[in-house]
Amino acid sequence: MNPDEYLMVSGIQHFAFCKRQWALIHVEQLWAENSLTFSGNILHKNADDPFFVESRGDILTSRRIPLVSHKLKVYGIADVIEYHRAAFGVSIPNRDGYWNVVPVEYKSGKRKSDDCDEVQLCCQAICLEEMYDTSIPRGYLYYGKTRHRTEVIFDEELRERVVSLVEEMYVLFENGVTPSAVMGKHCESCSIVDLCVPTLSSRKKSVDQYLDSVIQEYAHEKTA
Repeated sequence: MNPDEYLMVSGIQHFAFCKRQWALIHVEQLWAENSLTFSGNILHKNADDPFFVESRGDILTSRRIPLVSHKLKVYGIADVIEYHRAAFGVSIPNRDGYWNVVPVEYKSGKRKSDDCDEVQLCCQAICLEEMYDTSIPRGYLYYGKTRHRTEVIFDEELRERVVSLVEEMYVLFENGVTPSAVMGKHCESCSIVDLCVPTLSSRKKSVDQYLDSVIQEYAHEKTA
């Protein structure tokens, strides 16, 4: 696998939050840190110990697990993976019995009104399913501000949204396109708002217009 040919799993969270933010970070390689990303980094340091394995009863916890899906062409790192002992499941080296795989993603704030965290976690689960040749029905989001764990069910609708987002990401990535800004409340918490300059870039051609043109061109070529 050549990492330059695969997109990062974490990028889908950026993309679901704001397509322009994702492109500025992953296409143009720009990044800026604000208080939200800083607190997120501090929280992740508590989870990012690759040599730490904790065993509590029938739950085994491991940190910093490499992820890859050759079907989606994405790769990355999972914050925390819990392995729950079960009658049927996957085998783990140096551990007896069978285990269910449960991804857990750590976030610094609180639960959001959109689904950007859910699609990231589901994308991780899809990677793990491919890696372990298993089925993962659910995972958890842990929010540092509320210190609350939220269950996420990986239903068909959420899985289809993940696939759709990744496909759209690749269209923009392979064509080197950065979408125009769409001004909104989300801009207030964006770590790269000063690099984005949404008041100016929002005047440019929108990503929806671009995708429509690509789809129309593709359909024309297929019928020609």
